[in-house]
Amino acid sequence: MDLLRLGVNIDHVATVRNARGSAYPDPVRAARLAEEAGADGITAHLREDRRHITDTDIERLMETLTVPLNFEMAATDEMQKIALRHRPHAVCIVPEKREERTTEGGLEVAREENRLAHFIAPLAEAGCRVSIFIAADAAQIEAAARIGAAVVELHTGAYCDLHAEGKFAERDAELQRLREMSAFAHSLGLEVHAGHGLTFDTVGPVAAFPEVRELNIGHFLIGEAIFVGLKPAIHEMRRLMNAARA
Repeated sequence: MDLLRLGVNIDHVATVRNARGSAYPDPVRAARLAEEAGADGITAHLREDRRHITDTDIERLMETLTVPLNFEMAATDEMQKIALRHRPHAVCIVPEKREERTTEGGLEVAREENRLAHFIAPLAEAGCRVSIFIAADAAQIEAAARIGAAVVELHTGAYCDLHAEGKFAERDAELQRLREMSAFAHSLGLEVHAGHGLTFDTVGPVAAFPEVRELNIGHFLIGEAIFVGLKPAIHEMRRLMNAARA
């Protein structure tokens, strides 16, 4: 069986911590627990407004982790400097709006191709594996390939939302688009990842795509951990991913 990697996003452990301005729960402790549970990597998004993950969190993660850190960031000069200072295993370039509750869609690569090509070049030269978080759209995938990205992460949020709303015909159409665009990105030589909004109920069909190499899942796992604990939540997600892959 071609095993699928699981990246665990710990942002929302920091969200709970910051709600009280305290030192707990500690997202770095959550990252260590995720490692022990078999996570292949840890994802953390340092937002411009520092609403959850902080600069200190990133420093501690870089010092502590034994699995790769996937550093999510907007395409800003500030974030580029931080990434170049830490040189994480991977950087994932995401769109970011201050007013949004979570990342609402994929990055617009096709319209900003020249700027993004120059933006990611020093990151790649520093040894970071550059990923672009995009919608399952052929034009965006082609642009990501042209600018020199190594990876595209396909936004699964629309598929998950349609499932939750019971719009099953539309959900299935979105799933088919994700399937086709996974194959298309792979055909261009890009490594394919996927994530956003995935749950126990929705992970299987995406995990079954043979071209997808990694899923990044956070909010659902942190929420499920409130009820069952983080390790059991990760174990169940891994079980479902493996079953779908088989």
